[in-house]
Amino acid sequence: MRTFDVPLQDVYMTAYLQDKMPADPEDYRLPAVVVYPGGGYKHLSPREAEPVAMEFSAAGYQVFVLYYSLDPKRYPAPLLDGARALNLIRERAEEWRVDPDRVAICGFSAGGHAAALLSCLWNDPVIPEAGLSNEKARPNAVILGYPVITSEKGKCHEGSFSCLLGDKLEEMREEMSLETRVSKDNPPTFLWHTAADQAVPVVSSLRMAEALSEHGVPFELHVFPRGHHGLALANRRTSGGNPDGELPEVAQWVRLCMDWLERTI
Repeated sequence: MRTFDVPLQDVYMTAYLQDKMPADPEDYRLPAVVVYPGGGYKHLSPREAEPVAMEFSAAGYQVFVLYYSLDPKRYPAPLLDGARALNLIRERAEEWRVDPDRVAICGFSAGGHAAALLSCLWNDPVIPEAGLSNEKARPNAVILGYPVITSEKGKCHEGSFSCLLGDKLEEMREEMSLETRVSKDNPPTFLWHTAADQAVPVVSSLRMAEALSEHGVPFELHVFPRGHHGLALANRRTSGGNPDGELPEVAQWVRLCMDWLERTI
């Protein structure tokens, strides 16, 4: 495996690329996943970065962890970070052995909001205004783990929206409630959440799933009855020594997601 950092204007991503195997055809390319760690748009959780990347890498994906813009940078910075990442991956697809028609994104918590921004707004005019291609910015599939979606007061993770929007919080609150931004152009989406999540209530995933359904976008939703926020892989590798972070019934999201990806891209 080759691991290296790739600059993306003001941010960067870390690539985890599979080496070419002797039996691989010369032009053989792999699907890719871009991982967005969570952290409330304030920091980025290492538990949702390299450990997640290693799972996708082991399953045969070229993986990129995107270290997107945080407070005090504001919207649309995270949207443009994702657009730059996917544009560059597709532009360098031959060099990095990536199938440009099989590029998924995977976000957790506020990283789920950043990923969902791209899934909903990949065709927004702000992307070509930044010198980027809308078409190259479109993910082929989206994975959202306990994502921040709705911005409704009392049902959202208020800190994420405060860090993303700053003094424009109330002005843009409804606009950044992403269940309202879903269209028929959203890519197929996999969602998982726990019903017991107290930091980002499960209503975010439920509303996103409902919006996807209303617009005819294929999706798969898994809600697990127990488990706190930020479980990542929900196993020993990401539990930080906390037994409450090791839940085998939740850890199965990885297998369910891999099966879904195989059917989807």
